Amino acid sequence: MARFRDILRERNFSLLWSGQIISQFGDRLNQMALIGMVYEQVGYSTLGLDKVMLPMIIPVLIIGPVAGGYVDRWNRKWTMIISDITRGLFVLLIPLSLIYVKTMAPVYVIIFIVFSITRFFLPAKMAILPDIVSTDKLLIANSLSSTTRMIAAILSLPIAGFIVRWVGAKGGFYIDAISFFLSAFMIWMIRLEKNSTHKYKDDLIITKEALGQSISRSVFKDVMEGLRYLISSRELLLVTAMSFLLMSGVGAVSVVIVVFIQESLKSVTRDLGLLGMSLGAGLFLGSVLYGRFGDMLPKFKVIFSGFTMGGILVVLFSLLIRASGSLALALVLAAVLGLVSSPIVVSSNTMLHEIMPNKIRGRIFSSLEMIIHIAFLVFMLLTSFLAEFISKASILVFSGIFFAVCGVGGMVITKKMLTKP
Repeated sequence: MARFRDILRERNFSLLWSGQIISQFGDRLNQMALIGMVYEQVGYSTLGLDKVMLPMIIPVLIIGPVAGGYVDRWNRKWTMIISDITRGLFVLLIPLSLIYVKTMAPVYVIIFIVFSITRFFLPAKMAILPDIVSTDKLLIANSLSSTTRMIAAILSLPIAGFIVRWVGAKGGFYIDAISFFLSAFMIWMIRLEKNSTHKYKDDLIITKEALGQSISRSVFKDVMEGLRYLISSRELLLVTAMSFLLMSGVGAVSVVIVVFIQESLKSVTRDLGLLGMSLGAGLFLGSVLYGRFGDMLPKFKVIFSGFTMGGILVVLFSLLIRASGSLALALVLAAVLGLVSSPIVVSSNTMLHEIMPNKIRGRIFSSLEMIIHIAFLVFMLLTSFLAEFISKASILVFSGIFFAVCGVGGMVITKKMLTKP
């Protein structure tokens, strides 16, 4: 604990850390406000939520692969400041647009712009850390950032849910915009060494050069190179397949389960916030326990066991909550689901870092991110469409069975593949 106190005494890191706690709360508030807004406009609707989710995901596919290259050439501090201020201004436009326009179309455009800007903010935030923290403190800084980010997400979800219920969706957007401006102010107060950032004139020159280079060098070519490497290694192919299956399942339940909870528990945002907190607590505890004891367990077994247990819990959640409408039972099941699911992501990421060569790591991650978000998007749209004709509980039960079958089948297939010469 003393080491955490030491890093928090460093002014620049403390400012960045504080700003991101505020921003994390704003993100959760934004999510709840969007859910509340969809309910106000169209009621309980999976397709309504789909239309909000699409402009959040598409920037990951079309902006994400190129954003990192530009961030490396720009002044990272000012990239973050401008990103926060711009996002705050656009978020303010969401409730204002609903005053003058009765259609949701402008909201979808604004969401797309906000999440496109986020694709520049996130790599800048990750890249600036070595500029404000010495090398010997990077590990503890990353550890503190990750831990507090998870705790902030857990605590802010129920608070955001209650705020949206109290002030309404429009009020939630106003508060979210303020959180962006506060984050920008915190980052502005960071003082970097002169040699750690570009001069503004240099930024303009470098940006012009970067635009020329982006035309001559195909981003598609980089992505294809990463895809080829993903299928060239047996272990990487397995991890890619697992990630695809995981995000397919997550996409299948992501929108359906929101409306299922709203209908079963008769609440728009409050119970969603509490369940998000419970799931997050389970994920956090699972990550801590796996980090402590995970070295003793084979990673593939951990992953596919998580698939199997997670699938069974999704089935139980769907059947029991639909029958009982019990929030207490839902909270317990959500926490256990988080507990058994968290090692899947931790193990997959660890295996990727162990297997991938450093020189093309960025291209591989970009290609993998593209694959998993396509899987998420396709199955989210598919189940949202099916939810108009089939009960949401049935879709969740089928998705849970899919997870469980993938877990059992994955153990058998992996054993055969890895034992082959």
